[in-house]
Amino acid sequence: MPVPWASGVDTSATVTIAFLAINLIVFIAMALEGIAMDPTSQQLIPWGENFGPLTLGGQEWRLLTCVFVHGGPLHILFNLWCLWDLGAMCEALYGHWTFAAVYLISGVGASLTSVWWHPVGTSVGASGAIFGIVGALIASHYLGEFSAPLFAVRARLRSVLLFAAYNLVLGAMSGLTDNAAHIGGLITGLLFGALIARFAPGREVFPRLAILAAVGLIVLGSGAWLHNSRTYLIHAARGDDLLEAGKTSQAIAELNTAIRQHPEYVPAHFGLAHAYFEQKQYDRAETELKRVLELQPGHDGARYELGIVYLNQKRVLEAKEVFTRLLRSDGNDGYAHLGLGMALAAEQNNSAAIEEYKRAARLQPNLDSVYYRMGLSQAELQNYDAAISAFLTQQEKAGDDADTEAHLAEAYRAKGLVKEAEEARQKSEKLKTLK
Repeated sequence: MPVPWASGVDTSATVTIAFLAINLIVFIAMALEGIAMDPTSQQLIPWGENFGPLTLGGQEWRLLTCVFVHGGPLHILFNLWCLWDLGAMCEALYGHWTFAAVYLISGVGASLTSVWWHPVGTSVGASGAIFGIVGALIASHYLGEFSAPLFAVRARLRSVLLFAAYNLVLGAMSGLTDNAAHIGGLITGLLFGALIARFAPGREVFPRLAILAAVGLIVLGSGAWLHNSRTYLIHAARGDDLLEAGKTSQAIAELNTAIRQHPEYVPAHFGLAHAYFEQKQYDRAETELKRVLELQPGHDGARYELGIVYLNQKRVLEAKEVFTRLLRSDGNDGYAHLGLGMALAAEQNNSAAIEEYKRAARLQPNLDSVYYRMGLSQAELQNYDAAISAFLTQQEKAGDDADTEAHLAEAYRAKGLVKEAEEARQKSEKLKTLK
C-alpha cells in the first residue's frame, strides 16, 4: 500500500473538511435555537438523536443523523479535533470516496451497536464514526504492505492503538460515554481496513466497490436482525407513552404485543398491570403483577401495587400482609407505611392508620396522597381541625384536586364554617369540569 506521500494521487482532506463543516453547521443551528450548550435528550430528538424506540420504530435515518449531532461544546470540540487528525490521515491513505464510505458506514454500525446495547437509550456524536476510522487505520497498518520504512508504519500504528485503548478505557471509567458505539464503529472499521489491505490495496475501483458493498450488506443485515429481535422494546415503549397520554386501550394492545414477542420482559408486564388498574380490571392487574414477581421476586414496586390491587378488591387482610412484608425488608419504605395505613383505614382502625401516614410523611414528605389519606382518617375520627390541616397540606404539596376540595368542604361544613365549605364545594365542581 503506497503511503500518501509516495502514492502520486490527491492527498487533500476534502471529505474530512466537508464532514467537519456539516458538524459545525448543525452545532451552530442548535446554538441559534438556544440548545447547544447543554441540551437534554428530549431537545436532541428533533435534531436526529439516536433513540432506540424511534430508530427501530420506523425512523432508521437516525442511525446516520446522530453522527452529526453533539451534546455540548466540549463534546463537539474533542470529536472534531480527532476527526481532523485521524480523518486526514485515513483519507490520504484510502482516497476520498473510500474514506467517506468507511466513515459513514462505520457511523451507522456504531449507532446499531448502541441501540443493541441499550435499546431504550439515546446517543449522539461523531465518535462512533471516528472509531471506524481508527479501526480501518489499525487493520491497514497491521495487515497492509507499505512502501514506507517499517519503523514509520509501526510508529503510526502504535499511536492509533494507544488512542483507541485510551478512549475505550476512559469511556468505561466515566460511565457517561457510549462505549457500545465506539466498539461498534471500531469493529466496522477493522473489517473495512482488513478487507481493503488484503484485496484492494491499490485503490482499484471495482474491488473497492465490492468491499464497500459487502460491509454495507453486513451492517444492513445486522440492522434487520436487530429490528426483528428488539421490536418488543418498541411496543413496550409505545405502550408506556400511550398509557401516560391516557390512551389506555391502545396501551394495552401495544404492551400485549411486546409480551407475545418476549414473554419474560418485566417492564411490559408491569406497564400492563398499570393499564388494567386504570380500567379497574383488578383481576387482570393482579395476574400481571404476580407474573412480575415470578420473574423478579425482589420487585418491591410490583409488590406494593399488588397490595393496592388487593385493597381495591376489598381483600384487606392480604393487602396488610403485603405491606407488612415490605416493611420487614425495609422499615423506612414510605410507600409501604402509606399502604399499611390505607389497609388499617379500610378496617376502620383510623387511629393506627394516621400513625402510619405520619411515618410515611416523615420518611418521604412529598409522597403522593399521604396527607389526603390522613385527612380522610382524621375526618372519620371527627378531628375536623386536623382533617382540614391535612387537606390544606395536601393542596400545598400536590396542587388543586377535586376530591381533596370535596372532602375539605365536608370538613368545613362539619365545623360550621359555611362560607369556606361553599367555596371549597364550588372549587371542587369547577375542577371536575376541567378534567
